[in-house]
Amino acid sequence: MQCYTELTPPTAVTHSLSLPFTSADSNNLVVAKTSLLQIFTTTTVSTEVEPSSRTTYTSAVPSNAVDGKTSNEEGLDGRVGLTSRTKLVLVAEYTLSGTITSLVRVKTRDSRSGGEALLVSFKDAKLSLVEWDPERPGLTTISIHYYEQDDLQGSPWTPNLSDCVNYLTVDPRNKCAALKFGARSIAILPFKQGDDDVNMIDDWDEELDGPRPSANQVTNGDGDKTETPYGSSFVLRLPLLDPSLIYPIHLAFLYEYREPTFGILSSTISPSSSLLHERKDYLSYLVFTLDIDQKESTTILSVGNLPYDLSKIIPLPTPVGGALLVGGNELIHIDQSGRANGVGVNTFAKQCTSFGLADQSDLEMRLEGCTIGQLSIENGDMLIILHSGALAILSFRLDGRSVSGLSVRRVSRESGGHAIRSGPSSLSLIGPNAFFVGSENSDSIVLGWSRKLGQLSRRKPKIDIADGMEDEDFEDEDDEDDDDLYGDGPETKKISTNGTSSSANTKAGDYNFQIHDSLVNIAPMTDMTFGNSAFYQTSEEKANAEGVTSDLELVGIAGRDNAGALAIIHRNIQPKVIGRFEFPEAQGIWTMSAKRPSPKALQTKDGNNSISGNLEVEAQYDKLMIVSKAQTDAAEESDVYALTSAGFEALTGTEFEPAAGSTIEAGTLGNGNRVVQVLKSEVRSYDGDLGLAQILPMYDDDTGAEPKIVSASFADPFLLLLRDDSSIFVAQCDDNNELEEIEREDDTLLATKWLTGCLYTDSKSIFAREVSDKGLKDGENVVMFLLSAGGALHIYALPDLSKAVYVAEGLCFVPPVLSADYAARRSAARETLTEILVADLGDSVSKSPYLILRPSNDDLTIYEPFRTGLQTGQNPLSSVLHFLKMHNPHLSENPDVSAEENEGASQDIRDKPMRAISNLGGYSSVFLPGGSPSFIIKTSKSTPKVISLQGVGIRGMSSFHTEGCDRGFIYVDNEGIARVSQLPQDVCFELGLQLQKVPLQQAIHAVTYHPPMESYVVGSSSQADFELPKDDEHRRDWQKEDIGFKPTIEQSYLKLLSPVNWSIIDTVELDPCEMIMCIKTLNLEVSETTNERRQLITVGTALSKGEDLAIKGRLYVYDIVTVVPEPDRPETNKKLKLIAKEEIPRGAITGVSEVGSQGFMLVAQGQKCMVRGLKEDGTLLPVAFMDMNCYVTSVKELRGTGLCIMADAVKGVWLTGYAEEPYKMMLFGKSTTNMEVVAADLLPDGKDLYIVVADADCNLHIFQYDPEHPKTRGGTFLLHRTSFSLGGHLPTTMTLLPRTTSTVLLPDTEEAMDAAADATIPEHEILITSQTGAISLLSPLSEAQYRRLSTLANHLTNTLYHACGLNPRAYRVGSRDIVEGSVGGRTIVDGGMLLRWMELGSQRRAEVASRVGVGVDEVREDLVALMGGLGYL
Repeated sequence: MQCYTELTPPTAVTHSLSLPFTSADSNNLVVAKTSLLQIFTTTTVSTEVEPSSRTTYTSAVPSNAVDGKTSNEEGLDGRVGLTSRTKLVLVAEYTLSGTITSLVRVKTRDSRSGGEALLVSFKDAKLSLVEWDPERPGLTTISIHYYEQDDLQGSPWTPNLSDCVNYLTVDPRNKCAALKFGARSIAILPFKQGDDDVNMIDDWDEELDGPRPSANQVTNGDGDKTETPYGSSFVLRLPLLDPSLIYPIHLAFLYEYREPTFGILSSTISPSSSLLHERKDYLSYLVFTLDIDQKESTTILSVGNLPYDLSKIIPLPTPVGGALLVGGNELIHIDQSGRANGVGVNTFAKQCTSFGLADQSDLEMRLEGCTIGQLSIENGDMLIILHSGALAILSFRLDGRSVSGLSVRRVSRESGGHAIRSGPSSLSLIGPNAFFVGSENSDSIVLGWSRKLGQLSRRKPKIDIADGMEDEDFEDEDDEDDDDLYGDGPETKKISTNGTSSSANTKAGDYNFQIHDSLVNIAPMTDMTFGNSAFYQTSEEKANAEGVTSDLELVGIAGRDNAGALAIIHRNIQPKVIGRFEFPEAQGIWTMSAKRPSPKALQTKDGNNSISGNLEVEAQYDKLMIVSKAQTDAAEESDVYALTSAGFEALTGTEFEPAAGSTIEAGTLGNGNRVVQVLKSEVRSYDGDLGLAQILPMYDDDTGAEPKIVSASFADPFLLLLRDDSSIFVAQCDDNNELEEIEREDDTLLATKWLTGCLYTDSKSIFAREVSDKGLKDGENVVMFLLSAGGALHIYALPDLSKAVYVAEGLCFVPPVLSADYAARRSAARETLTEILVADLGDSVSKSPYLILRPSNDDLTIYEPFRTGLQTGQNPLSSVLHFLKMHNPHLSENPDVSAEENEGASQDIRDKPMRAISNLGGYSSVFLPGGSPSFIIKTSKSTPKVISLQGVGIRGMSSFHTEGCDRGFIYVDNEGIARVSQLPQDVCFELGLQLQKVPLQQAIHAVTYHPPMESYVVGSSSQADFELPKDDEHRRDWQKEDIGFKPTIEQSYLKLLSPVNWSIIDTVELDPCEMIMCIKTLNLEVSETTNERRQLITVGTALSKGEDLAIKGRLYVYDIVTVVPEPDRPETNKKLKLIAKEEIPRGAITGVSEVGSQGFMLVAQGQKCMVRGLKEDGTLLPVAFMDMNCYVTSVKELRGTGLCIMADAVKGVWLTGYAEEPYKMMLFGKSTTNMEVVAADLLPDGKDLYIVVADADCNLHIFQYDPEHPKTRGGTFLLHRTSFSLGGHLPTTMTLLPRTTSTVLLPDTEEAMDAAADATIPEHEILITSQTGAISLLSPLSEAQYRRLSTLANHLTNTLYHACGLNPRAYRVGSRDIVEGSVGGRTIVDGGMLLRWMELGSQRRAEVASRVGVGVDEVREDLVALMGGLGYL
């Protein structure tokens, strides 16, 4: 009884596609990350790049060190001035119940948005046609198509769909799409495009064909859809098209044909590189035209005798046309007439084929795994990105309209040819000068380029382009700066002299590439470890960070090849504390930047300062800080402090009166000329020198009442006050900076009782009644949001209080889509809302308003406003403005509160309101104080994320921007500690947690942490040329080998890292051909006499010198010792010291683990698992062993018990026991079926012992050791309890972790206490990392928890919307034969479905909870307990 929950989404990009999706004129990018579909739009920003500064404010999200180093090394961003950058902005994202295999764009006859549709193919032959629905922004499924039926698979011996490569291609004229599935089948899905005349409109020539006819197509989505946009699909067997299509390799539709025409690369015999001496050039390229109506095809072209290693067809549009065939050693172009031209890019091309190729073997390029995209439409140039990340340009020599030759040239390092660190998985053109390069091995990037122009056009004066400069002008300026930076080579001068436009004569340097943006990626996470997270360079930093640092940090491996990096992950934000001090009486803090009054001689007629004594940067610094205090004698007062670069000091000699009482709110009005202090009974206004300018008392002339102020909100020039009699007070700051009350003309405004409210400056006219391009004056775009006691949302456009412009009665029901006409049943459950806030969330690239609801339990609900219909002023705001609920799985932690604090909970929330911060380290964010302090952070490439702040509850918080703390914040926690802090540098929050990447620029294979010396040890490698051994007496011909294009092998290194600054402090180079397989820190016995134990680094390696030589292994044991550090590098006082080394003549060391209680190690070496002990003479003595089957992939021990599991790559998993008196190993049980195990671990649950196994098909299996069960045959076999499909997320590691219990708020009754005492919470859970970058948690459940959560997951599956029409239940079921082999097990609960609980409105939540048999609060407590098990991270 377990629950599987994804903590982080997948980050490795597998597919991408650019298309106009959300509207007809939009430029969208659709990104697929295995099972996550993201939709982006692009925007262009102008940034100022200075060579001296590594990061600037214009880069809102701190770029990781990989991009920073790349930019500096390439010399691409070292210019001063403005440069244009293409940035990505996330529109929406969806977690799908399927593994995406292809994305194609389809232009349907009509669509709701006016844009194109998206056709998505999934594993096991599923197609889903989706489009964008602007009325409720999101995906809507048009149709779904299945081709996985048994009758479509052909003969019984046909391989399974999961064993075949399935891919999708579409006709350029959008007449049909073809899905190749199975071994030799393609499914054709036709699309209705109207009559033929409309289809010919793209090729219409007005000079030859006359006036262009109008196409009566619905493009705005207003038409009545009476027909489906697709026709009935059909399946074709490839051998029936042509008998030679026995082994199809690739298929793609071609351009320049009126009817759907596709090319197929195939062979009549199975391709093999080992038989080249007997056969080669046996591939064929055939072109078929398809008759959809008759379901027939005709062969129109056939080209044979092609090289064996061709693997892909790339169709080319005009002016080149035809198709480009990509092989491992060559590129071949075939035009419409069958004429072929090719080029070989290495020396093996001549040996592998007799096909006529142009010789460019000096390039020494490996084309395996490369990606090619269209670079220039004018001359047909194409960009090649190799598997190593290196860039090259493919040019076509055009002779009229035919291609006469191909040429390839590498892009130099100076022009950005090595900007990409690893090979891409997809390539999409997202702009005239920008590519999106998706990658599974490194961060996906937006790659921009510019071209050098001719000498005359480059040297135009700067004054000519100064006026009216636009994006194109920025590119010209970039080009000019490029010339100054790189110089003019001789070949460039030749280009400008002859004036030809032939791409064959241009230099590779005419393209300059640079990185514009990136998507973070932590895949493949092949290894991970936990280490202490508190490392500081000085004792002062250590003292400041006390209480705000987690116990542990997760360090995993991100990236492959040259993109290798370490990913340091914390679940909560670890602030960088600049100053820490005791402030026990502080209750609230407000900082502000007030303008000091200038002498009259320096003022203009309008009263504004003509000059300023401060610089512009200094003028933005906060000058004042007001602190609300509660003394021990219950007296309340407020003090004011002056902020300086060194800190702050008490301000005296002003008219500020501390004894006036505690401050409710403080801020500035009048463009910073007035400091406004809101007290309980009055509002005080001061000038910049804190001279008292005005006192505004709370006195009702009609009734004589003096209501107390409970909360306030500022939006220059307005002030909103909410009072204890549930009334509001709105004041406006006039031209003389005097506060005047705005008359409340609306009777509803006077009669309604208001709970809370806020003001918002609507700079983007989201809430405006009329959307106009004309700018609004200051103060004309302030909007007031009020929440009534009945739960209705009222919006007023200040200063007009005569009538609400928008009223939504159903806000208290938190529906998925909130609109003015939403109505719920009278008996529906309501959410107890205590506060609302409208604030901007985002960064400098993209920023938009969100409506944030705060209930009594602090589980925030976030709404995104959107408008529908035509953007005109004719429709009232109530009919066009709606709010869409965002997915937010974050549940607040329930703090430990006393009875006294619990009584005043409602008032406590009013004293700790949410705080909007316009610039917090580059982010526009919102802070939630209280018992579960959190930040709401949104980047341009993510949805809003609620991330907790490390530490205890917080009383008050404010932004803090001074010279010593740039764009930081100050807060006081419940223990009376005040901290001046910043968001940590070089981290990102896109994944909903704190992530820092440390680039090593090498492939990393293993990582471990050494606690005694507080250091990390990583095993890395780089590629080196392989040479045959010259000293082999039996192969003397090897000594004469002389080849230029040598194969590469791994050169491995052991590196010691200091976590203080993540620098390499020691390196051990291993022998050539030696690969690191595993690194672990083991507690070993180092002395047989004293039985001393020590934490030592154990390294297992494999020596592979070729497939004809046996694999050998080596086992190293290292200690970390203290040495004399290098000058000015105190962290280098550690060094690796070799303690023991053991040669293994047969087999590699694939796993090590502690075993037993005597300090021995369990070593998986070849086909044996052996227990070894470390002797004092440096040898490793074997004491016990067990023969294994084929290849041990994982070996683990349940610490201190002697129970071990050994996973095999073929035979499954074994459970064994180790005994010490005498030393022996015995087999307890093994799996009943063979499976390729990639990761495994033991999971104790009370008195039960489970074995969790992940196989190569991405299935998770739960085995149980129960020797008393009759089906175990006396304990010989393990019980296969259940299976659970992980989709495409292949697990890489499993780690057994202790489970922490989160505090829960239960009623203070004896029954609740007894229930809590009886509830048995399992003590362990397993953390699973996957190759896609997803991090997951497998948590055992008690019987009561399992019944509740499994029932809840079933109800949510039936209730919620599932994108692309997929079935979550079928997605989580493993293969059929595995399911039939399970023994009476219960299915694993899908935690991803449980985390969508908050997507329901309060009404539906109550209904689903009643079906489960519990209340809403009990469901919430189960979810909090499920997610709160990693409190130390």
